[in-house]
Amino acid sequence: MNSGLPERRSRATVHDVLIVDDEEDIRELLELSLLRMGLGADSAGSLAEARELLESAQYRLCLTDMRLPDGDGLSLVEHIQRHRPNLPVAVITAFGSIETAIRALKLGAFDFVTKPIELQVLRELVHHALKLQPPNPSEAISETSGCTSVGKLVGRSPAMTQLRTLIGKFARNQAPVFIHGESGTGKEVIARLIHSLGMRATEPFVPVNCGAIPPELMESEFFGYRKGSFTGASADKDGLFQAANGGTLFLDEVADLPLSMQVKLLRAIQERAVRPVGAQAEQSVDVRILSASHRDLVKLVSENRFRQDLYFRINVLTLHVPPLRERLEDIPDLAVHLLARLAERDGGSVRTLSPAAFSALRQYSFPGNVRELENLLERACALAENNEMTAEDLGIDLTAFNNQPLMCAAAPCEEESEIADEVDGDMEEISDDERAQVLKTLDETRWNRTAAARKLGMTLRQLRYRLQKWGMDR
Repeated sequence: MNSGLPERRSRATVHDVLIVDDEEDIRELLELSLLRMGLGADSAGSLAEARELLESAQYRLCLTDMRLPDGDGLSLVEHIQRHRPNLPVAVITAFGSIETAIRALKLGAFDFVTKPIELQVLRELVHHALKLQPPNPSEAISETSGCTSVGKLVGRSPAMTQLRTLIGKFARNQAPVFIHGESGTGKEVIARLIHSLGMRATEPFVPVNCGAIPPELMESEFFGYRKGSFTGASADKDGLFQAANGGTLFLDEVADLPLSMQVKLLRAIQERAVRPVGAQAEQSVDVRILSASHRDLVKLVSENRFRQDLYFRINVLTLHVPPLRERLEDIPDLAVHLLARLAERDGGSVRTLSPAAFSALRQYSFPGNVRELENLLERACALAENNEMTAEDLGIDLTAFNNQPLMCAAAPCEEESEIADEVDGDMEEISDDERAQVLKTLDETRWNRTAAARKLGMTLRQLRYRLQKWGMDR
C-alpha cells in the first residue's frame, strides 16, 4: 500500500485501487481492507493529487469520497468519464445522502458505498468492479447481420445504434436501470444483455413478472419465508432476492406492483437487505435491480398509483426501447433473423420473403412490435406452400396500403388534410353496418386507431371524426 503521491510512473503499469479521501484514518482503513483482499492501493487526499496519480498510472478501480478540500467527488467522476472511461469509479457518501449518490451514478459512477463503511459491502463492491473488462462492452455488441452476439438485438437503424451504445455504458455500472417500451419491443432481451455484458454476467439473472404474482403471495415470493410462518410453510424457502444474490433481479411490469409491496421493495433496495416472512432478522443481499414497464410511471406517480420515492430509486438510468414502427428499416434484418431461428427450431429449411412481402411488412404499423412480427412470420411459415413467402402468405390487408400512405403519428398527412373538409358531409350516410365494422376492426387491433384506419381503408382523421360523433374517442 502507498499513501501520498508516488513517483511518476509509466501509465503502462496497472495498479489495483486508487483511494481518494481527505481523512487519513479512512484511507488507512480502506488500504488495510484491500490489503486483506490481496490488493494494493495508492491514496490521495484531494482532487489535484488524484488527477496527478491518474496521469502517472493505470488503475483497476477508483474509490472517492464525495467531500474533498478542493472540490467534490462528482468532479472526479466527470473527470474520469472524460479521460478514463473504462475505469470503474465508486463514490463514498455520507449516510442518508442517497440523492447525491444517485447523481454520481447518473454521471457514470458504477456504484456507491455509504459511511460508516461496512467491510462486507466494500468487498462485494470491489469484487464486482474488478470483474469489469477494460474493453467497452458496447464493442462486444457485434454488428454482423445487424445482431448482437448476446441476446440477438437486431437492427442497424440509428435508434438501435444509440440503444447499443447505452446498453454498453449501462452494463459498466451497478445503478438501477428502468427500461421503458411498448409490449413486444424486447425489454427482457435488453435486460439480459445488460446483465451479460456487466460484471455480474457469471451470476444469476432472475426475471419476474410483477403482474403475475397474486398480491397475497408477493412478500413471500420476493423475500422468502421460514418454516411454520404460515399454513403450508413446511420448510424454509428463499425468495427472488436471495435467488438473485450476487446477480441481477429483473422486475418486469414493475408498474403492476401494489402500493403495499412498493413500500417493502423500496426498503429492500435501499437497505440491500430483506427479511423473510417469519424471520427475526434481515439478510444482506447483493442484487442489481433492472425494471421495465410499458406504462408511463410519471403519470402513475402523479395519480398516486406509484410511489415517487420508489420511482426515483429504480429510475436512476432510463432506457427507452423504440417501437418497431419507428425503425421500419430494421424489418429486413429482423425478418431474416426470425426466419432463421424458426427454421432452426423446426428443423426445416430457411424460408425467404418476396420483395412484395417485405414491402407489405414495412408499411404495417406493428402494434405488437417484434413479438407480433415473429408471430406473423411463424403463421406464414405454417401456411405458405413455397419456400419464398408472398405478401398473401403474411395475411396482411394490402388494399389499404396500396390506396394510401402510412399515417403520420404526430400530425395529419397530406391526404388527411385534403379529405378533412369532406368528412362532415359524409357522416350522415354512415350506416349501422359500417359502425359495427369499425368497432369490430378496433377490437381486432386492440384499439390501435392507426392500424384500424388502415384496415378499414380510411384516413386516421376520418376514423377519429367518426369516434367523436359516436362519443367513443377514448
